[in-house]
Amino acid sequence: MNQLIVVALGGACGAITRFLVSSGIYQWLGRDFPYGTLVVNVIGSFLMGLLTEGLILHRISIGMEYRAAILIGFIGAFTTFSTFSLETFYLLEQGSISRAALNIAVSVGGCLLAVWLGLLCGKGLFSYSGGVIHWSSAVIPYALLIINALGAFLIGIISTILLQKIALPMEQRAAIMVIMLGTYLTLSGLYLILFLINEGYSFNSHLNAMLGVFVGNGLLCMFVVWLGLVTGRQI
Repeated sequence: MNQLIVVALGGACGAITRFLVSSGIYQWLGRDFPYGTLVVNVIGSFLMGLLTEGLILHRISIGMEYRAAILIGFIGAFTTFSTFSLETFYLLEQGSISRAALNIAVSVGGCLLAVWLGLLCGKGLFSYSGGVIHWSSAVIPYALLIINALGAFLIGIISTILLQKIALPMEQRAAIMVIMLGTYLTLSGLYLILFLINEGYSFNSHLNAMLGVFVGNGLLCMFVVWLGLVTGRQI
């Protein structure tokens, strides 16, 4: 039952994110071609490959629900094969054979390439000392920090699209930003702590190191979210 709940929550977030990203892409590039669906499918495929390496192949025994929410719920709802199929059918119905063929080729080829690149990047991140750098009494799980930073950057861009497309009072915009960022910082920091516990660290013996990682992840993600906001305004 717990897995069903977290998958449902992840799916709700993924569907909303897909709507915002695809709508923003269509507003930017127009609807002459299924750009929005193509972008979310390629991004989702890359994230699936990257996070499969980070969350599945480097298993954390107590994080099953967490992985299910991300991989099955969020990314499963963020990507869409049905919309790709419908948009391709509409292109064929309109007589745009070349555009339909291009959409099929780019979508299938691009998604396969994106998954491969995601897996490759994930393997590269964890290839050096299992994704962790030990320095004096400190520990730096650099691989997961980089993955978390990438997610924070996407949150910044998506938040910009949200604020530009939806007319809300400033107080509600601030509340949405705080909730989104707070949730992400909490969950990404939690996974780092679970990773360290799985590596043999404990609060009794390594409290300062674990708190340092948690705080460092929060500061890094907030900075990268700001970069995403700045980048989103330039798109």
